[in-house]
Amino acid sequence: MTKETLFALSLFPYLGFLWFLTRTRQTPRLALIGFYMTLVFVAVTIPAGIYAQVVYGKELANVDALHGGAEFFLTLSNILVVLGFRQAILQTRSPANSTIDPSQDVSE
Repeated sequence: MTKETLFALSLFPYLGFLWFLTRTRQTPRLALIGFYMTLVFVAVTIPAGIYAQVVYGKELANVDALHGGAEFFLTLSNILVVLGFRQAILQTRSPANSTIDPSQDVSE
């Protein structure tokens, strides 16, 4: 099996992951957007890889400008996932969502 075939087949489990993640409605919205941005990364990487091969005769990883541009979308998706889960954690820890009385000193 070639790496291209494996890459194409790997999209199906990821689409299933996104479907379940979206369906649960428990995933923070910003994190969910980040996971969907990974598809944008894939959509940008494929044509960039083809362009690198046709124009430069090299793999995408060896054409820095194209590779960096494509990797930007992966970085952006990772940042959105982290910020989304960070926001959810902070909301969970906020006093408004807490069942503990903040006036009580827990060190006693």
